[in-house]
Amino acid sequence: MQRMTVKFLGCLLIITGLLFPTGSVQAEAAPPPEGGKLPEIILPAPSRLEEQQYLGIAGKAQFKLPELQAELVIIEVFSMYCPHCQKEAPAINELYRIIEQDKDLKGKIKLIGLGTGNTLFEVNTFRNAYAVPFPLLPDPDFIIHKALGEVRTPYFIVIKNNKGGSHRVVYSKVGSIGDPHDFLKLIYK
Repeated sequence: MQRMTVKFLGCLLIITGLLFPTGSVQAEAAPPPEGGKLPEIILPAPSRLEEQQYLGIAGKAQFKLPELQAELVIIEVFSMYCPHCQKEAPAINELYRIIEQDKDLKGKIKLIGLGTGNTLFEVNTFRNAYAVPFPLLPDPDFIIHKALGEVRTPYFIVIKNNKGGSHRVVYSKVGSIGDPHDFLKLIYK
């Protein structure tokens, strides 16, 4: 009887240890801080040639955000199911138009959307529903989302690319960008 009790208690301790570990648990990734760097993320190139050309990665199968040929890269983390992202779509589209129509900004600032938890079909549905003119990439398995600290949506990150391939995050916030003109002034100063 005593052996049975010892075995039972031993099993109970093992199960408790599995359910409630006391050792150190790896902390979740945090959103990229302003002044910091993005984690190492490899993205699939968009399938549309015009989007590859816009990003300056024509012919590549994959790329890293700091490789884009632009001074600033604006990244929108969105989900097609997010009502806030849907509401924000017209402002982001206007931001894109402002940049592309300004000869001093065109080519210096690029926009890209990352559809967290969205398949290519869902990303394309969002693109078509909101007439999104810039590249949107799927993140169906939340891999990029996890690397970016599992941010809420919409989340905006702006990186400044430096000569030599380095970069730094100059903006990292959840929520609306507000007025596109004011947002541009904020990130481009």
